[in-house]
Amino acid sequence: MRRLVLSIVAVLLSAGCSIAGGDDVDGRTTVTFRLWDERVASAYAQSFSVFEKAHPKIHVDVQVVPWADYWTKLPADVVAGTAADVFWTNTSNLGLYADNGKLLPVDFTGDWTTSVVGLYTRGGRLWGVPQLWDSIALFYNKDLVERAGVDPAALSWDPAAADDPLRAALRKLTEDGAGRHPGQAGFDPGNITTYGFNAALDQQAVLWDFVGSNGGTWQSGDTFDFADRPRTVQATRYVVDLINAGHVAPSAADTNTNAEKALQLFTRGRLALFQSGPFSLTSVQDGAGFRWGIAPLLRGPAGRIGVVHGVAAVASARTRHRAATVEVLKWVGSADGQRPIAAGGFAFPGVTAVQPAFVDYWKRRGVDVRPFLDSAAGTTFPAPVGPRVGAGGTAYEPILQQVFLGQLGVAEGLRKAQAAGNEAMKG
Repeated sequence: MRRLVLSIVAVLLSAGCSIAGGDDVDGRTTVTFRLWDERVASAYAQSFSVFEKAHPKIHVDVQVVPWADYWTKLPADVVAGTAADVFWTNTSNLGLYADNGKLLPVDFTGDWTTSVVGLYTRGGRLWGVPQLWDSIALFYNKDLVERAGVDPAALSWDPAAADDPLRAALRKLTEDGAGRHPGQAGFDPGNITTYGFNAALDQQAVLWDFVGSNGGTWQSGDTFDFADRPRTVQATRYVVDLINAGHVAPSAADTNTNAEKALQLFTRGRLALFQSGPFSLTSVQDGAGFRWGIAPLLRGPAGRIGVVHGVAAVASARTRHRAATVEVLKWVGSADGQRPIAAGGFAFPGVTAVQPAFVDYWKRRGVDVRPFLDSAAGTTFPAPVGPRVGAGGTAYEPILQQVFLGQLGVAEGLRKAQAAGNEAMKG
């Protein structure tokens, strides 16, 4: 999941040490809780203050390790036995710990988002308690779409059509410095002032959603299969062509190396349609000086099928205070435990009963976030999983970057990327 999350009880920066739970001098059992987002940490501070009143013998010590260092420190701490008692993980890293006996299985149930529960279930057992989740929808600049006569809620795409609705709309929304649109005589692709859409190698927010909406897949079991699936190849080519052939999206030379480029263009009024998740809400709200809204995910041949990803809290199998650790895990899986996350507008909570609090937070600010709920309610596209899926993604990404730059053909590039990814996952 993308970057979410003030220090609470204790903040451990990457240079600091990480110590599993122990006993404080006042006799309370200390359970450590690690996450990577300082903003969400403030919500956990509120949550655990309530928990400790109900559990006076347990103290929760919250550790914040920045995302840039999180996945370097965590493996080392797990091996050394110094990992936090409870810590955040994502699907890319779950299998590595669940399959190697490093986690406690979750043997209790909760009112949790079904799709996220599925992401953290392996071998018939649940290994993580859903904390946050996000889906994908379409942010749009109201001024730009109204001027172009485009209804973002009605947009669909079809890679087999010579001129599908999305490509036609994006040409209307894209302008060069002289006010010309792609396809018009004299249009200058080297001097684009307003882009139509954020086509880019953003797998969660863009690529996988097009693949899913075209009926393609990315993975079979713990093996990448994207190069073997014609609909995946077709969807990838469509996205790449929006950049290099259609000139309706920013150059991959910019977006490959700057994951925030599209967000920056949108908030500056230079991008009409920005496909992203609720993790972009605060940045858009704070940065956009124009009227904006959120429309449903783009409809493809297979429907509106986007990625739902979630963060889960997992418990270390090497905790020295199992009973107290399980109590903390149960708390962060409860409505009371997650209410501060939702009420603070940080993210959709894993507990479904308190999701309305997140909706209400943004409603009070004039933002309707229901398209994200709708996107998560139907058929969804699973984020990749597996013990070494992170290593696989790291191996194939440079090859996909070449594809998006137009330096490699789509079919050839996907074959090379799939081979490199699967090889890296062998260990």
